[in-house]
Amino acid sequence: MIDAVRTIVECRPRFGHPRVYNELVTKGWAVGRERVHRLWKQEGMQVPRRQRKRKRLRGSGGSHNSCVRHKPLQRNHVWGYDFVTERTEDGRQLKLLVVLDEFTRECLAIEVARSFSANDVKLVLQYLFAVRGAPEHIRSDNGPEFVAKDIQRWLGQAEVGALYIEKASPWENGYVESFNGKLRDQLLNGELFLSLAEARYVIDEWRLDYNHRRPHSSLNWQTPADYAAGLKHADGVFPSAQQADPPVGATPLPPAQPASTPPILYNNWNKDPGGSPSSVADTFSHRLKHRFLSIDAHHRSTFTIFPVPALHGYSEVFNSSMTRDPV
Repeated sequence: MIDAVRTIVECRPRFGHPRVYNELVTKGWAVGRERVHRLWKQEGMQVPRRQRKRKRLRGSGGSHNSCVRHKPLQRNHVWGYDFVTERTEDGRQLKLLVVLDEFTRECLAIEVARSFSANDVKLVLQYLFAVRGAPEHIRSDNGPEFVAKDIQRWLGQAEVGALYIEKASPWENGYVESFNGKLRDQLLNGELFLSLAEARYVIDEWRLDYNHRRPHSSLNWQTPADYAAGLKHADGVFPSAQQADPPVGATPLPPAQPASTPPILYNNWNKDPGGSPSSVADTFSHRLKHRFLSIDAHHRSTFTIFPVPALHGYSEVFNSSMTRDPV
């Protein structure tokens, strides 16, 4: 009988014990009013005098671009990106650009810098499009770096639909917000970064661990890399990079520089008074090796060989970060 009472309460949460008693009698239960009242109090089913108002999502789940109404259906269907802020020991700001594949939960990039412009965001996306292919949609909030006309124009040329959530509604970008919470709880809250270079290294190590070693509850306790590697072609898996075509609609990269011009890695080294061409090249080599070679067997099964345009795009991102804040 208790199960029957609970069923009625779930359907009619504002019913008191007299109404529940009448419902039981109507359904054929031979029971007294006093017994229902005793069980009612014993199970703690009293109706509270006050109840919190709940705000229902508009339509069937927020705005049209929310993660409830526009769900990812396959790999590279919907990406999400957002910013996370942190500070180094000296109090200076760190800004983290997080890019996530919402279907596989893979963290595609966490770019760390002191600040980002719309052009910096575009360079990061250009690198990811070259390595992984362009998604169908990319979801974000209404931050100035994301709604900039330059970004919107470039995404349009790349045939990528921009999904902007409602203002002051971060829950509509739920996949990225959930990831940001894990990033802050499991890493940022327990680390004190002494420099930008240290933050980049530690955060990228955590990203690799998240993708390849940390089981994810939403993926049946598989890691995002294992889940992505197990997808069939019908589920949206893409071929390895050595067989991939150039990203659809992506802005073409500039032509190769003639031999007479200085290498692209050295363009900005003189802006760092303590820097030198060799130190900048060594830093780039370390970051490039760390990004492309610090991967396990699961990662190699997906990204076998990276195309030359992808490496060239990454050098642009590196030069841009060197201009903002030398490593």
